[in-house]
Amino acid sequence: MVGRLILPVVAGMADVPQIHRRLVEVFGRHRWEPEGDPLSELVSTIIGQHTSGPNSRRAFDRLRERYPTWEAVRDAEVEGIAAAIHGAGLARLKAPRIKLLLERIAAERGRLDLGFLAEMPPARAMTWLRRLPGVGQTTAACVLLFGMGLPVMAVDGGILRIARRLGLVGPRAGPDEVQRTLEGAITEACIYTLHRNLIRFAREICRPAAPACPICPLNDRCDYFRAGGRSKKEGRQHGRLDGASKRVPYGG
Repeated sequence: MVGRLILPVVAGMADVPQIHRRLVEVFGRHRWEPEGDPLSELVSTIIGQHTSGPNSRRAFDRLRERYPTWEAVRDAEVEGIAAAIHGAGLARLKAPRIKLLLERIAAERGRLDLGFLAEMPPARAMTWLRRLPGVGQTTAACVLLFGMGLPVMAVDGGILRIARRLGLVGPRAGPDEVQRTLEGAITEACIYTLHRNLIRFAREICRPAAPACPICPLNDRCDYFRAGGRSKKEGRQHGRLDGASKRVPYGG
């Protein structure tokens, strides 16, 4: 696909196909199916930043109940939007972002629809989305991956932690570097499954605290495990993440 960056294969990247295969053995393969339009994915991901999946979904549903169209959300008072999404947390921060990004999309495109992004190379679509308020790597990639089925790796805190612990990237690498590393190491057809499996792996095995290293299917490839579970490989600065992928059938 046009827009993919071709990178030289380095040691960390060479491990990714094997990591993918092992996670498939544990968690299986996944097929992308549309769950909503890209604009709904964008707003729901903004709502879901720094909150749990169930709370995010309930807040999104309440927003749509109160404002049946995106035009109604765009034209609503910020206080009304904040009240609708209150259960997701940080509503007073998220509400003006949602209103502003809807206003900006409508002003630039003439209507509230992100379907045009499918005609762009993924890298260009990422750049377009990241110009919007409150949209970083994770949110933009979630829109393209979940909302459109494009081969774009969304990198949340869990995937960032895994990539650092495994030594796929350096201890201070950010989401953009992890995205380039993972996308450059496997085929486009594998990206959706790898993302889903990394999310589950981060929640069930490679947890932030007390990771299940002895039973981990990747511990023979893990710098963190070889170092005795010490955290120096992860670095002190984890960077600011703009959200977390949430369209998975497991909790958290």
